[in-house]
Amino acid sequence: MSYQPAIMSASLGRAWLHDLDHKLEQASKVGFKGIEIFYEDLDYCARKIAGNDEPTTDQLLQAAEQIQTKCHSQGLEIIALQPFLFYEGLKDREQHARLIEKMEFWLQIVKRLKTKTIQIPANFLSADQLTDDIDVIVADLRQLADMGAAQTPVVRYAYENLCWSTVNDTWEKAWDVVKRVDRPNFGICLDTFNIAGKVWADPASVTGKTINAEVELHESIRRLVAEVDVTKVFYLQVVDAERMESPLVPGHPFHVDGQPSRMNWSRNARTFMYEEDRGAYMPVESIAKAIVFELGYKGWISMELFSRTMSDEGKNVPDLHAQRGISAWKQLQERLELK
Repeated sequence: MSYQPAIMSASLGRAWLHDLDHKLEQASKVGFKGIEIFYEDLDYCARKIAGNDEPTTDQLLQAAEQIQTKCHSQGLEIIALQPFLFYEGLKDREQHARLIEKMEFWLQIVKRLKTKTIQIPANFLSADQLTDDIDVIVADLRQLADMGAAQTPVVRYAYENLCWSTVNDTWEKAWDVVKRVDRPNFGICLDTFNIAGKVWADPASVTGKTINAEVELHESIRRLVAEVDVTKVFYLQVVDAERMESPLVPGHPFHVDGQPSRMNWSRNARTFMYEEDRGAYMPVESIAKAIVFELGYKGWISMELFSRTMSDEGKNVPDLHAQRGISAWKQLQERLELK
């Protein structure tokens, strides 16, 4: 396929503040062709069906069908459901079993959404709750892959490193897991924020950068191009983030005790690409360019945003985020001459 722009439903505003139907309408209106459905939006729609009570499984499935119908009417393809959180490597194997039951239900949801991909962020629970035993991590994820492979149509899993994940916090570690899982329906989601946010940027630093930022990023991208099988890149997310005016350490407005600075940075201060007026500063275009031209990726390119701006009140919030997102896409499309 050629390149198609997508956006995550949560990127258009928080589920508990902004109506999903309106967000979908705005995404379609500005020209997006695909959308990642955030589970919280699905849950919010189901609560409307349930009268704001805890929704039943049937109501969640009904909500999924309604979302799919709305997306179809707006010309939006649902490219993924995300995020399936806190799964792999748990020391608590009873919780692992509960999450397997949860995945069985998610597989019903994706059928109603008529999508084929579930995104799994690499686990970021505290280290005392997780094992770093790669064999356990791989076995856990292989179990999901085999569950997805048994579906008709097959369900794929896009594993994504987060730059604050407890064990697999780099694309290299996530890619090693994908290779070890060794299933055709288990691949990787590459994200410019999480790549640059680990080896190039540091929100807790006065400079906003790691000590050897340029060299480390250059070497990381060189390895990515040389090592990753492009057929296992299930989709690409492109996004930037604000450079902090002061280091994100205790005393900073975004700091939360016990949470990594990169997590709090991500939740509060991401930007779309090219938004220098909002503080965007990372070399994310060069990462996207390498993935597209040197690695040879073709497919969905998603504008995934987390920001405090998503919690702003006002009906125009989804409109503004949709416009910002499509502006970033059009600039990327023009600069990289994407067809």
